[in-house]
Amino acid sequence: MNDKNKPAAIDPHTVEARHGTGYPAPFDADCTQREKRRLGDAFALTQFGVNMTHLSPGQMSAQRHWHSREDEFTMVLEGELVLVTDAGEQTVRAGMVMGFSAGAENGHHLVNRTDSVAVYLEVGSRDPRDECDYPDIDMLVRLVDGEQIFVHKDGTPYDE
Repeated sequence: MNDKNKPAAIDPHTVEARHGTGYPAPFDADCTQREKRRLGDAFALTQFGVNMTHLSPGQMSAQRHWHSREDEFTMVLEGELVLVTDAGEQTVRAGMVMGFSAGAENGHHLVNRTDSVAVYLEVGSRDPRDECDYPDIDMLVRLVDGEQIFVHKDGTPYDE
């Protein structure tokens, strides 16, 4: 429940920035300069998450992936990115939006191939039962004892 004493509107740049990713090595390397601000958490949202992400040149948003139970919606606010999906590549610019339905086996991610930082909003559901597949690499997210963990495609966990 929202705290009535919290502000209803904020400057998103006042939300703490988180850098990098939780991916195990070596899959974290192309996301080290990714900066996310968890805007949904700033408002204690529980039904969906909202992140404002700054993606540096040469970096990618994530490893190419798809979610079992999480819808994703993304809007580019500044700059230019390349959306990579199973269908190929598409340039996306400020004002363009992307969406991916839960369970749609269409691996996707964004890559910044420009010389400037790009900024986008990403919105996703917060289903704790969500699992994630990464079609290009030996990695999955699976529920183990109710917790989402990174595992190899054979099911063995990555070492912490």
